[in-house]
Amino acid sequence: MARLSEQLAYLAKRARAAEGAADAAEAETREELAAKVEQARANAEQHAGELREKATDVTQEASSRWSEIQDRWRDHVSKVRAEVDQKQTERDAQRAERRAEYAEDDAVCAISFAIAAVEEAEYAVLDATLARADAAAVST
Repeated sequence: MARLSEQLAYLAKRARAAEGAADAAEAETREELAAKVEQARANAEQHAGELREKATDVTQEASSRWSEIQDRWRDHVSKVRAEVDQKQTERDAQRAERRAEYAEDDAVCAISFAIAAVEEAEYAVLDATLARADAAAVST
């Protein structure tokens, strides 16, 4: 088992890496970000599994307090993930709503354009008919 100072150094290194990832995330595409979110979740689940295995190995030696803390942590992680999933669902719904509004706005513009085109066509036909009537009147 690594010395406590080594574990703290690793913790600090991971915190700096997480900070760097958070800073870099602002410049990434949605697809890149979604892939990194999934990878971070997989890593967190892997480490949680390792923690559970270690805790199982030392359960007989560990105090009931440690088991209680671990249970509370597991509950906390579950709640946080549920909240993240809920917020993602809300963001997806908001995004879909905005896309629908944009599509409706595009449809309104297309309809307005079509109405203007029909009115312009009506004007052109009437003007051509008038021009033909004027030509016929001059010819006779």
